[in-house]
Amino acid sequence: MDARKILVVDDEQNIRLVLRGMLEKHYTVLEASNGQEALDIAGRQKPDLIFMDILMPGMDGYNACYKIKTDEATRTIPVVILTAVGHKLNQELGKKVGADEYITKPFRKEDLLAVIARFLK
Repeated sequence: MDARKILVVDDEQNIRLVLRGMLEKHYTVLEASNGQEALDIAGRQKPDLIFMDILMPGMDGYNACYKIKTDEATRTIPVVILTAVGHKLNQELGKKVGADEYITKPFRKEDLLAVIARFLK
């Protein structure tokens, strides 16, 4: 069986590298550096889970999440917002655009793995 695919969307390469290092032993890790890339990859690759930053150049994570969740082809993919922005309003906006979970940076590896386990069980 092929490894489950996780798409990591973050404009900071070091965050993508940290997540890749944590996940690549058990999952196929796809990467995007902005919302538009995330849409393209999600449409082509159909990842099993997406970790999405909010603040990115071009299309931000909110817009990308909304487009993924309103597209028939990708709407069932769980999207987890992974961001340094922890304000309650931002979390509520995340829910409104369809995010399945909201995790703030800095994150603990255990928290990330628990979320993955919940969505990919």
